[in-house]
Amino acid sequence: MTAYLVRGIQAAGKSTVAQALAERLPGPSVHVHGDIFRRWIVNGRERMTPGAGPEAHRQLRLRHRLTATACDAYADAGFTPVVPDVVLGPELEFLVGAIRARPLRVVVLAPRPVAVAAREMARSKDSYGMWTVTALDRVLREETPRIGLWLDTSGLSVAATVDEILRRDADAAVR
Repeated sequence: MTAYLVRGIQAAGKSTVAQALAERLPGPSVHVHGDIFRRWIVNGRERMTPGAGPEAHRQLRLRHRLTATACDAYADAGFTPVVPDVVLGPELEFLVGAIRARPLRVVVLAPRPVAVAAREMARSKDSYGMWTVTALDRVLREETPRIGLWLDTSGLSVAATVDEILRRDADAAVR
């Protein structure tokens, strides 16, 4: 069963696009919120911040393992999972390797930093904390493997983004 991993930095539109994509796919589909596994930690939760320590990295890796397990369980049950999450640097290769469902489609939403900053300002939550849009965008573009379909969604609506993902589905395939 096909699975989709929709990634990008905060406020890139991952969750909104993932929901719209899951709604447009033929057959049973599910929107797997990878961030929920982080939020389930009640005491001792460590945030990924610049210079984060070993515990934050351990929790991030746990979150990605749980995300992969949920993704595979849904795929094994006949659903097409669509997983939005911030997956940067070497964590991308880890998560891609941890997800068994194939074909796996990786979609990177990479709007320009100015568009992300505008989206972040329009939101009711502060996703960035100690990070800046520019710093995370640099990690995305310079330290993250070029896996899957990379889209500059700065000027695209959610519907147009989903159209582009479906039109270029083969470009998103990870073998």
